[in-house]
Amino acid sequence: MSNGRDEYADGGDSQNGDDHQLRVSKIRSGTVIDHVRGGQALNVLAILGIDGSEGEELSVGMNVPSDRLARKDIVKVEGRELSQDEVDVLSLIAPDATINIVRDYEVIEKHRVDRPEIVEDVLSCPNAGCITTGDEPVTSQFEVLDDGVRCAYCGTIVREEIAALIDT
Repeated sequence: MSNGRDEYADGGDSQNGDDHQLRVSKIRSGTVIDHVRGGQALNVLAILGIDGSEGEELSVGMNVPSDRLARKDIVKVEGRELSQDEVDVLSLIAPDATINIVRDYEVIEKHRVDRPEIVEDVLSCPNAGCITTGDEPVTSQFEVLDDGVRCAYCGTIVREEIAALIDT
């Protein structure tokens, strides 16, 4: 918010004032998740438990041009501010994302996601022989790597399709 302009409340990157702006309606209050890797917006909605059945107001831009990522997705959720746990999970599939909190049409907080070192009870281990997939009362735990996650119990490493392992 260095230029004082509320660019996220009204529609995304300004792209230096040229006529190729992403135009999406402003949100009064809520969260804008920007700089999500192209094609991941629907996974972001799944992580947040948003399927449209509750009447949530949201805007989704997918595979729009971005100087930083070439292509990016943007998700705007009206009336909801994300918890730190939600941001931690989002960081697994959107490590370049920025979270913008909007109140009364103004961005009041903006920060990049930080990937946690460990995530607990948010992913299911894909290894059928892992103790966390059986009937044992064990909470899943994964170490977050630069390029994936590793199960703390069986050592299984997942580098792709992490979103499919998220417990929603």
